[in-house]
Amino acid sequence: MSRPVDVKPSDYSRGDYRYWQQVSTRWVDNDAYGHINNAVYFSYIDSVVNQFLIEHQLLDIEKSEAIGLVAQSQCQFFQSLSYPGIVDCGLRVTHLGISSVSYEVGMFAQGEDVAAAVGGFTHVFVDRDQRRPRPLPEPMRSTLSTLA
Repeated sequence: MSRPVDVKPSDYSRGDYRYWQQVSTRWVDNDAYGHINNAVYFSYIDSVVNQFLIEHQLLDIEKSEAIGLVAQSQCQFFQSLSYPGIVDCGLRVTHLGISSVSYEVGMFAQGEDVAAAVGGFTHVFVDRDQRRPRPLPEPMRSTLSTLA
């Protein structure tokens, strides 16, 4: 997920992402400056990643033996988003390790080709009870590799 510090929104293309989800901005997402607060973007990223895992039956939030804990997160902001609005969120995998996976989410104002923000995080998968790293289950590895 590491890109040079001098990246531009044009460095990110809708074609870079394999899975898409729309997020509707909410009134509460706006801050005093009239745009989506920076912390809210992380909730969008978290929701997109976890929705993908749930849709593909890779995560049962109550019963899965392996759970992903966030070890690192980041986001770069290029232009403001605000309420009301729809954010097209594209997901891809930038690293697939033995027990970890790094995700990147490109966030685009609906219908725009230039990314408003790009962020992501690294999940380290651990045993639910012991909280020790464990290898990604094969169905998860196979499905996540389609996003790389």
